[in-house]
Amino acid sequence: MRIGVDGNEANVENKVGSSIYTFELLSYFKSVSSKDTSFIIYLRQLPNQHLPKEDKYFQYRVVKGPFYWSQIFLPLNLLLNRDINVFFSPAHYVPRFSPVPTVVTIHDLGYIYYPNEYLRKDLYKLNNWTQHAAASSCKVITVSQNTADDVIKFLKIDRSKIKVVYNGFRTSLGENNSSLPKNMSKPFILFVGTLQPRKNVARLLQAFSIFKKKNPKYHLVIAGKKGWMFEKIFEKVKELELEDSVIFTGFVDDNVLGTMYKNASLFVLPGLYEGFGLPVLEAMHLGCPVATSNTGALPEIAGPAAKYFDPTNTGEMAQVMNQIVNNAKIKQDLVKKGRSQVKKFSWEKCGQNTLDIIKRCAK
Repeated sequence: MRIGVDGNEANVENKVGSSIYTFELLSYFKSVSSKDTSFIIYLRQLPNQHLPKEDKYFQYRVVKGPFYWSQIFLPLNLLLNRDINVFFSPAHYVPRFSPVPTVVTIHDLGYIYYPNEYLRKDLYKLNNWTQHAAASSCKVITVSQNTADDVIKFLKIDRSKIKVVYNGFRTSLGENNSSLPKNMSKPFILFVGTLQPRKNVARLLQAFSIFKKKNPKYHLVIAGKKGWMFEKIFEKVKELELEDSVIFTGFVDDNVLGTMYKNASLFVLPGLYEGFGLPVLEAMHLGCPVATSNTGALPEIAGPAAKYFDPTNTGEMAQVMNQIVNNAKIKQDLVKKGRSQVKKFSWEKCGQNTLDIIKRCAK
């Protein structure tokens, strides 16, 4: 059996979210590739050095195409070659007119809940191409039951066609000790995520401004690369006069990120809507207490190991932050429950379940 995979999400330098998901699955597929189960990984450009290395049963195929790659150039290549049995897309879009069965992973439908938080061109593709992928695929994988329920509700996909497969998390994170950046001093609250509207960073800044009135020694560390419409976040810092209290690190490597989780007094993920929430598990794994939104898949993933707040209520967010950092018993309880909660998730389990679903769809 030969399986085709869209590997583009993983073929980036700074991996977050679905890029991490795709990379971890490619790594698993490489580890189990064999004469009986081989893989062709389709890319728009040459693989970067961080991707798994090629061998006889795990190969890359570069398909050039300047626009609408998954809708025009990829399906043309599949039609001309016809040398795979099934095609897997790890992120929302499958090739149109595929000559083989397809399997797709849908991470979330946040664009339906918050359309104004997306660029117009991205919103068009998410609305139209995700619907096509879900309707035309043999199976739809979702990373949470919350996303599965949304796919059924909004995309009108039959429940029997959907399989929930939870993400894993990077257990290697924090294995290598690193120093905190020079401009970072304790105590601090940590946020990790791409700077974009639905991550709700502007409200986190407002909540932190309220929190800081009672806890003046604290800093807020915001770790993540710039996404779209990020300018308002920096404007909010100036508006709230928090220039000396908020630290933007940009994207940080795994060693530094692990050290930041270990040293933070609290990790906060205030997203308006999350299909999973990988940083929550990373924080729990490294012994950092977690406060997060009571929306989307976050309560499903974090379970009893986090304190929750309404992400639109900055006063409530600040109250939860204050409650955790000033109560040692609550912090210890969250850390203990967090270490237990993360045992439910692993990339190996995710890889095994995903590959099993793909194989069942092969022709």
